[in-house]
Amino acid sequence: MDDYPLLNAFLTMLWLFLWILWFFLLFRIITDILRDDSLSGWAKTGWMVFVILLPFLGVFVYVIARGTGMGKRDIAQAKQQNEAFQAYIRDAAGTNQGNSRVEELSKLAQLKSNGDISADEFERAKQKLLA
Repeated sequence: MDDYPLLNAFLTMLWLFLWILWFFLLFRIITDILRDDSLSGWAKTGWMVFVILLPFLGVFVYVIARGTGMGKRDIAQAKQQNEAFQAYIRDAAGTNQGNSRVEELSKLAQLKSNGDISADEFERAKQKLLA
């Protein structure tokens, strides 16, 4: 254990963490380049070549030039995914049909409680609605 002091172990862990952080940032920028609809194919290719061939300079220039748009594109994508998910849930659950049935049943119950329809008429209308 005397061959590898505690400070060297700490520095090794720090460099490993920075190395992983660097690759995370690099992949994040590559994903942002490919996802951006405002860039043409040539612009995407140019940014990709710049980021891959000169990674440090390319990443820093990209963050300076287009960093504010990265957050906006993330928010837009998250909203789009949330809307698609909510639409899927509404479609799968049949919320639109379910609400109209519930509303109809509540109207029938209100009519019955007001005495506008009899219990027999209520049961027939309920069976017809649920069928």
